[in-house]
Amino acid sequence: MTDAEILTGIDGSVGRITLNRPRALHALNLAMCEAMTAALLDWRDDPAVTSVLIDHAGERGFCAGGDIRMIAESGATDAVEAKAFFHAEYRLNHLMFVYPKPVTAVVDGIVMGGGVGISEPADVRIATERTTYAMPETGIGLFPDVGGGWFLPRLPGETGTWLALTGARLKAADTVALGIHTHFVPSDRIEALKAALVDAGPDAVADFATPAGPAPLETHRAAIDALFAHDTVEGILAALEADGSDWAVAQLATLKTKSPQSLKVTLHQLRAGRGMTDFAGVMAMEYRLGGRVVRTHDFQEGVRAVIIDKDNAPQWSPARVADVADADIRALFDPLPADQEWTPLA
Repeated sequence: MTDAEILTGIDGSVGRITLNRPRALHALNLAMCEAMTAALLDWRDDPAVTSVLIDHAGERGFCAGGDIRMIAESGATDAVEAKAFFHAEYRLNHLMFVYPKPVTAVVDGIVMGGGVGISEPADVRIATERTTYAMPETGIGLFPDVGGGWFLPRLPGETGTWLALTGARLKAADTVALGIHTHFVPSDRIEALKAALVDAGPDAVADFATPAGPAPLETHRAAIDALFAHDTVEGILAALEADGSDWAVAQLATLKTKSPQSLKVTLHQLRAGRGMTDFAGVMAMEYRLGGRVVRTHDFQEGVRAVIIDKDNAPQWSPARVADVADADIRALFDPLPADQEWTPLA
């Protein structure tokens, strides 16, 4: 294995992209996004490439997200570097979403944040028993970006709202049941599957896929759809408190640990994204948010508490959802000057 953080090449008629930053759980940085984008653009009109396969080196995880330390350090100043990363990352996400050739992502391990952004747009999304999926951004004062405003509201019922607000972690039985991932393949068959994908293309997955098993979340689906259907965070909190079941109380306790600002930003993002008809529009919305949210107290404090000091005791400000002004949240979504807006690749 080389020192390159992204390995690209053509194997048979398959363009292959391998994440190769295992010590950082393949956390994405600007150079990695640019390398993946360059490869996809090279292959887009190449008749020798009929499909694309995205996987990762090592066994610890597919991709744990973006380079949060860099984003926080940049956000503590002018956010220029953070915005450059978001601009490139979101262009990659959009390129994958509209890509004219089939893309297969093998999500064998942890997939969170930015890892979701480079797997959810794929046509075939393969989970294993080692897969752990989450969008945990509200716990660090951020929001579920990389297209979360598109994908999460389109999950069944209010499961996307619940996932985004609580940061809940799911295993493959639930992700396949919800359609987050399209197939389940045992990890000990992944290497054989990759060889078959090279030989036969994406249709080969049918010969390897097996049932993922019962979905534990199914027990709570009715409660999720009822309690997380409100269009305000205050409404959701009140519904959980009124319900009073053990499960509802547990969700309430989880939400009370999250950034109040992030909860409101995230719910507004998801409700707005649900009504959008263009993925590029969602990415433009998230780019506006990203450049602003990373400069806020809650993001800086969340990264300090969870990633740097690891005391897991963030001091959010405001500390209560009721004290987060809706006007302040709406301002985070305001359009940028025309020459600063996010745009997709041609």
